[in-house]
Amino acid sequence: MAKPKTIYICSECGEQSSQWLGKCPGCGKFATLEEEIVISNSSGLPSRGGWQTGTRQNSKSNSPAQPRVSLKFSQIANDTTERFNSGYGELDRVLGGGVVPGSLVLIGGDPGIGKSTLLLQVINQLGLRLPRVLYVSAEESGQQVKLRASRLGVCVYAETEKKSEKSNGKVKKDRKSSGKENQKIESNLYVMPETDLEEILRELESLRPQVAVIDSIQTLYFASLNSAPGSVAQVRECTSALMRVAKQENITLFIVGHVTKEGAIAGPRVLEHLVDTVLYFEGDRYASHRLLRSVKNRFGATHEIGIFEMVEKGLEEVDNPSELFLSNRDELAPGTAIVVACEGTRPLVVELQALVSPTSYSSPRRSTTGVDYNRLQQILAVLEKRVGIPLSKLDAYVASAGGLGVEEPAADLGMAIAIVASFRDRVVDPRTVAIGEIGLGGQVRSVSQIDLRLKEAAKLGFKRAIIPKGQSYSDDLGLKIVPVNKVIDAIVAAIPSKAGSPELPSFVQDEEEGEED
Repeated sequence: MAKPKTIYICSECGEQSSQWLGKCPGCGKFATLEEEIVISNSSGLPSRGGWQTGTRQNSKSNSPAQPRVSLKFSQIANDTTERFNSGYGELDRVLGGGVVPGSLVLIGGDPGIGKSTLLLQVINQLGLRLPRVLYVSAEESGQQVKLRASRLGVCVYAETEKKSEKSNGKVKKDRKSSGKENQKIESNLYVMPETDLEEILRELESLRPQVAVIDSIQTLYFASLNSAPGSVAQVRECTSALMRVAKQENITLFIVGHVTKEGAIAGPRVLEHLVDTVLYFEGDRYASHRLLRSVKNRFGATHEIGIFEMVEKGLEEVDNPSELFLSNRDELAPGTAIVVACEGTRPLVVELQALVSPTSYSSPRRSTTGVDYNRLQQILAVLEKRVGIPLSKLDAYVASAGGLGVEEPAADLGMAIAIVASFRDRVVDPRTVAIGEIGLGGQVRSVSQIDLRLKEAAKLGFKRAIIPKGQSYSDDLGLKIVPVNKVIDAIVAAIPSKAGSPELPSFVQDEEEGEED
């Protein structure tokens, strides 16, 4: 019998060590090395063309070089994989246009954020259109899954209306039912509460579902390994085995993954490398909206987001996400500005709020919610140096309405305008959007996808846009474009010099009076 060998593997980066260390030598994290017992196989390696047996042919042979299994691009078939809809447009958008057959999708998120709820609703929609779908519950029993499904109103029955029969191109109407009859169609959803990997693989090979959900990968275990479920070896081997079966049987797998306290998916990094798509389900559990963000996608663009809202009956799609991140605009308040941020290919209109007040301490406090803290520090320094606003002894608070994370530099101009408006106690025109990046010299730099941002602002009824000077844009957007070169020019264009009426800023009143004349 082979002698067992003990090694220690880092749960964060997969670094191996022969002894336990408090700090991982690979990633530098503390207390991440986990013990794993490896049994060496001394029965010999399989023969692969003579490389292990020493029967390899002489490389200096005079025979012409020929490929064995490799192909040229011209020899590869041009078969295109047809996607199918998941039943939720927001999920299809994040996946790149639909679900790819035979793909592996990893979904991670905080506990209680709604991962299982989303997948249960999605697989119920797919069960109404596909012959077989499977939900593997490794954390709940079948009765618990059914109770949760009943609470959400899914996975039981779907009511449809029977269409009237047609004869000679005309619809026959029944006098009693008026051509309509309610039917109940049971979803082709199979539930399997199991944690043993071998049982799950046998069920996948026997049932051959089109789509399967594994909830979750950290709770599965492979009996041939001595390590505990959720360890590096268990997660790696379970995912590899599921991937092989999914590719052989052309099964689309949705795999739920737990996250660490830092927000990363628990387990080795090889878990994210094995799958085709990695999605993160984000959001504040105390808020109603949820963001589904793509960070890896072999079949589409990354950094796409889908927006859902948690209601009594589960998750619902948000038709107009820009309205979700715009607060109540009926009552105008100083220190607010509107920006258009882009998440992947989706433009989002977001309201930025700023509050500047005298500090009570020796060093002022800076706080951000939804925006980058370092960008705030940089903008405050630019405003004090280039514009002459004394902000070094004032507290500054900046937040995005709705809690959406706005990380891109295109929100710099709106952030600066909101800070100055709060400092001067002025109201910015609510029909104006600001788009631009601020450099250290006070200049306003160009941003990408300007036409996409302006079209979204025009669709929501905005009338004016402050953008970087020299930025090319379409002329048929219905917006009054104000190009600026310096941040001080944008502040002058956005903030009135004197306080106007609370309903409308003074410079907007002057513009309307000029139009009437």
